[in-house]
Amino acid sequence: MTAVKINGHHIEVLFDEQTIAARVADIAAEVAACAPQRLLVVAVLKGSFIFAADLLRAFHRAGLLPEVDFMMLASYRDKTVSSGQVEILRDIQTDVSDRDVLLIDDILESGRTLAFAKDLLAARGARHVYTAVLLDKPGYRAGDIDADFKGFDCPDKFVVGYGMDMGHAYRELPFVGYVTNP
Repeated sequence: MTAVKINGHHIEVLFDEQTIAARVADIAAEVAACAPQRLLVVAVLKGSFIFAADLLRAFHRAGLLPEVDFMMLASYRDKTVSSGQVEILRDIQTDVSDRDVLLIDDILESGRTLAFAKDLLAARGARHVYTAVLLDKPGYRAGDIDADFKGFDCPDKFVVGYGMDMGHAYRELPFVGYVTNP
């Protein structure tokens, strides 16, 4: 692993830019192999926005033509642990009836947010709701959910970069890492 220093913080790199790009391409191929029908991609904001953008471009290269919408859910706010309650801050605008939906999130940890969104879209009539996460951290799972597509297993660290933040900082980093001296 490599470490970088940003704004006085040391950040250990867990997954570098090239490793992430290769895995995103693999996930796109895995989703394409499922032959989704009338695919709607729903990115769960804010943390998934970079992963979702890269995955959408990879879908294009894999021959998929999804539509895109966004949902903003909150269970963390500005904390480093989930509150246990999921709030809808912004709902999707697209009808999901009889469509395959792919929910994209940055990290699957407690599972509450992703399970909430998946159940919500299924109740609205989605044909099938798939889930894709960049990182899976199963040690804290509170919900009964596993991702259909995942990038990497995540160690028990609070991670930043590639869309994920610590107090609204570090989302822009092209890699995933963790701050060793917060």
